[in-house]
Amino acid sequence: MTKKIIPVIMAGGKGTRLWPLSRSNAPKQFIQLVDEKTLFQQTLERVTDAAVYEAPVVITNQDFRFTVAEQAREVDVDLSAIILEPVARNTAAAIAAAAFHLKKKFGEEAILQLLASDHVIDAGKDWSEAIATARQTAASGKIVTFGIKPTEPATGYGYIEQGEPLSSGAHKVKRFVEKPQLAAAEEMLTTGGFFWNSGIFMCRADLLLDELGTYAPAVYEAAEAAVAKATIDLDFVRLDGPSFQKSPDISIDYAVMEKTANAAVVTSAFAWSDLGSWDAIRKLVEKDENGNVVIGHATVMNTENSLVLSRASHLAVQGLKNVAVIASEDAVYVGRLDEAQEVGKLVKLLAKAKETSSLTETHPTCYRPWGGYTSLFNGDRFQVKRLFVSPGKKLSLQRHFHRSEHWVCVKGTAEVTVGDQVTFLRENESVYIPQGELHRLYNPGRIVLEMIEVQTGSYLGEDDIVRVSDEFGRG
Repeated sequence: MTKKIIPVIMAGGKGTRLWPLSRSNAPKQFIQLVDEKTLFQQTLERVTDAAVYEAPVVITNQDFRFTVAEQAREVDVDLSAIILEPVARNTAAAIAAAAFHLKKKFGEEAILQLLASDHVIDAGKDWSEAIATARQTAASGKIVTFGIKPTEPATGYGYIEQGEPLSSGAHKVKRFVEKPQLAAAEEMLTTGGFFWNSGIFMCRADLLLDELGTYAPAVYEAAEAAVAKATIDLDFVRLDGPSFQKSPDISIDYAVMEKTANAAVVTSAFAWSDLGSWDAIRKLVEKDENGNVVIGHATVMNTENSLVLSRASHLAVQGLKNVAVIASEDAVYVGRLDEAQEVGKLVKLLAKAKETSSLTETHPTCYRPWGGYTSLFNGDRFQVKRLFVSPGKKLSLQRHFHRSEHWVCVKGTAEVTVGDQVTFLRENESVYIPQGELHRLYNPGRIVLEMIEVQTGSYLGEDDIVRVSDEFGRG
């Protein structure tokens, strides 16, 4: 049994709250928002102290598996495991599966720290002290949650009311409070003893599973069977689908924390945000003299207390107050910052309409285990993409039945296989791949390879790929 804390990072998500930058296939933890590193990468780096932590475990879904692996590699963090959920079943089932997996590996009394992958945290002295107190409290047989000292009457967070003190420095949890109306939030701040519910937990594996068995037996049984029947695929642990999908769709808060008599809270003032809205992004970043945050390609005039962010066209914003104007490569969102919590409802409207549903699902830039691509232009029977291939990586040996392709090398050196021929392309050289011909792209160099791909044909969907050979195990 290890004496270190085992971080369990939950990295699923629907990608709705920070639309249009986030999408269902690119939730906020995996995209660069206001930092060169993604929120997921920042979370990994928060738990890399080898004196305190074992290598982290990440639980995510099938679609994000290579993104998780690649982003961990980019920040040089080794993972203990990447556990893949076959279907989404909320946090209770995900946490239960991780607990069964880690109990088997590290023993019943292993201390788990359960973290979301999309939070911003100042991991300074206050954070370290809270971790130490939580570890001692968890070892004594409590399921610990972290309560953040509120700085405003926020209505987008749940609250925890602390109860009697414990010898470890933590407190019993008196009660959990759902996201309140503004008046109730103001009253809680005035009364005192209420803290934001951070969604961060620490506990022993055996206690967590015992409580799940008592209060959420269907979750317990589904997760136990899913881990028992799990398979290993490359670096991934694939939970058994038929078993896992039997779990109720329920959060760990509802399944256990609001029912158990063993809930404790460690309170702290470390800076924390779940970045659940564009308003939260604005509060995080340094503002100009008019209270504006301007990121990317944008100019503002006579504008106050607003967030203007563009990843594509240049935005010019004039005469507005308290608004968010967000531009991705293919969509623009404009809304009041005080209604930023409602973006998810707007995304649901977009998802219902055939002509806009793709805007909620697929981001123009998609990441793959070899690098990725950005869709630049779509037309009738053709589309243009920018491919970027990491050094030493290669795409699968593949063919397409409905399209042909032209590749133009714009940066780096490419090794290209077309049929039986292998050639090298340097900058400003091109190659044609006929419809149905086997082909492969490989970056033998030390810098990122960039290619412009022009596809032409009757069908240009990503599912028109027949992989003959693939080093990443994709069919």
